[in-house]
Amino acid sequence: MKRARHDIITEVRARVPALNLKMNGENLVYLDNAATTQKPSQVLDFLSDALVTRNANVHRSMYELSDFSTMAYENAREKVRSFINAPSRENVIFTSGTTASINLVATCFCQRFVGRGDVILIEGDSHHSNIVPWQITAERAGAEVKVIPTDVMTGAGRSGRVAVEELEGLLSDNVKILAITQISNITGLHNPVGEIISAAHSKGIPVLVDGAQGIVHSPVDVQAMDCDFYAFSAHKIYGATGVGVLYGKKDLLEALPPYMGGGDMVETVTYQKTTYAPLPLKFEAGTPNFIGASSLLPALEFAEYLRNGEVGEAVKEEEGEIIAYMLDRLSAPGIELYGKPYDVGEKIPIFTFNIESINAGDLAQLLDKMGVAVRSGLMCAEPLLNSFGAVSALRASFAPYNTLEEAKTFIRCLERARMMLS
Repeated sequence: MKRARHDIITEVRARVPALNLKMNGENLVYLDNAATTQKPSQVLDFLSDALVTRNANVHRSMYELSDFSTMAYENAREKVRSFINAPSRENVIFTSGTTASINLVATCFCQRFVGRGDVILIEGDSHHSNIVPWQITAERAGAEVKVIPTDVMTGAGRSGRVAVEELEGLLSDNVKILAITQISNITGLHNPVGEIISAAHSKGIPVLVDGAQGIVHSPVDVQAMDCDFYAFSAHKIYGATGVGVLYGKKDLLEALPPYMGGGDMVETVTYQKTTYAPLPLKFEAGTPNFIGASSLLPALEFAEYLRNGEVGEAVKEEEGEIIAYMLDRLSAPGIELYGKPYDVGEKIPIFTFNIESINAGDLAQLLDKMGVAVRSGLMCAEPLLNSFGAVSALRASFAPYNTLEEAKTFIRCLERARMMLS
């Protein structure tokens, strides 16, 4: 007999202890998942146990405790490889987050392949982490950063989606790399990454994909996507903070110089010359966050649990109702929603908006008093928000453990706060 959706979602939520918290005397409604997700018990238990039973440096020692730690670290790498369908473990580099992964590519790629007069192409819906690193490295190289505009920037619309029709005119011979966003952390809209990558590759231009939001809300197959680099953070997909992943095609990773020097990324060292370890260790200098990285295994197992079978079906149905409900309620007069989809299927449950004549930060503070946690400010996407004419905004972002009832609670509290501030 098929279980009721409510029972399945209740089971999912029971696995995430933080959802039982109270804030300001109210049941917590946590809607800042685009910033970081809450952790399931299997990840929390793993981290606690690992600090006792696997707390030893990886790859370096001949004693059994270190072997346990190394095995957990490399098992997590294999789990990542499988989860994103990378060809081999050599393609999977552990970093400290999406930001570090993009900085690694920006620094090393530009050092090797970018010079004066060259162009780095980014998207108009980019997070600061996919803007600033390219600006820094372009300045060093004497290169230029150009932007694929959104429909707001071209005047063609107000959705904030990338104007893909502008891409062909920007793919000139001196473009050396294209850095794109899989799903915007402001609009929640899927970008047509396959189409963009295909167009870039037709001109011999490699592509980096910022998958910080995409890894959470859609299956990722880097081989089918054919991206050259893919970056994401563990803490957005139920893992520990301070851990990230960089996928890269092997030939490109081998062609890049190391990002940092230190222990474990070397083969031989003399005072005159150093040779480097093979992939993936070449880009993992120093003692890594081996316990945090190891927690990616239970975190990705939880992500798979949320996507598959009757749980996956229930979560998808609940999310669909949340998106439809939120789009309807945030279409009211006086509200500007950034990221209105042409089709509901291109939208993930991220809702960024402003209410006319009301400060977003004031709304966020009042919502907090009602137990609702949302984000306010620039969301590390200042250029995109500014293109809408906004200097700040409010964002409610849902995870698979959130419910339609929580969406309704959010709207009720939002209406109450709106009345108080009007």
